[in-house]
Amino acid sequence: MLKELDLLKQSFLKNYGIKTVEDLIMHFPRDYEDRSKPRNIEDLTDGEEGLIKAICVSRINNIRIKNGKTMQKLIVRDETSQCEITWFNQPYLREVFKLGESYFFYGKASVKFGRIDMTSPVYDSENTKKNTGRIIPLYPSTYGLSQNTIRTIIGNGLNSVKNIEETLPQNIIKEKKLMDINSAINQIHFPDDFDSFKRARTRLAFEELLSMQLALYSLKNQYKKDEEGITFSKDAKMSDVIFDLPFKLTKAQTRVLEEIDRDMEGKKTMNRLLQGDVGSRKNNS
Repeated sequence: MLKELDLLKQSFLKNYGIKTVEDLIMHFPRDYEDRSKPRNIEDLTDGEEGLIKAICVSRINNIRIKNGKTMQKLIVRDETSQCEITWFNQPYLREVFKLGESYFFYGKASVKFGRIDMTSPVYDSENTKKNTGRIIPLYPSTYGLSQNTIRTIIGNGLNSVKNIEETLPQNIIKEKKLMDINSAINQIHFPDDFDSFKRARTRLAFEELLSMQLALYSLKNQYKKDEEGITFSKDAKMSDVIFDLPFKLTKAQTRVLEEIDRDMEGKKTMNRLLQGDVGSRKNNS
């Protein structure tokens, strides 16, 4: 898949450690934008981003500004109000928008003195969902590649991998009610809804934590197997120390001390974290 990219895009992706299709599909979004629910134009809030579905009631007006630059203006309307949309240096838009047809626009609104504007929104025709009409993933910044380009590349990567081999046993998936790995990878990138996103995140987080726990358990077992600790004499009695304490230990504290005593008499290295609540006298004992 990466071989099909031009060399420039490959170079930018490799700066983020993306060298294979596996690296690509494991390059998860950092955030999401909900562009699935259109709002009425009159309900747009100043300074906030929103999605509207509106009809073009004017043609693109191409305005020349200083230094040879241009500004494109478009008036759109829904059943509640109208909105003036502005782009810069995109004269080709005159061929994109047709008078009387409906489009989706997503961008930051400016609402002042009863006037509603939107500057440089992304857009789709009524029957497409490339930039709007769904939950859109936002990826970690990749210098030189736009979010649209990254989404396209990752979408192509997912399409090229039809069946990812399952990594968890079926009994664990069933017991924990987890998504299968293929659904989880697809839904974490392009979720159908936020419930699907949460289930995908739960599946992937569970697998990551399980892998860490198994790795730590393996290291612990290897450490116990290879290393020998100091064997302390069995003649030393923990009870002699306990009886000299100015307070009485709880059953839990007594049990832990017995475990420590037993470990110290063994040959294996002991690694132990003694944890107690505030007031448990763990610092004094």
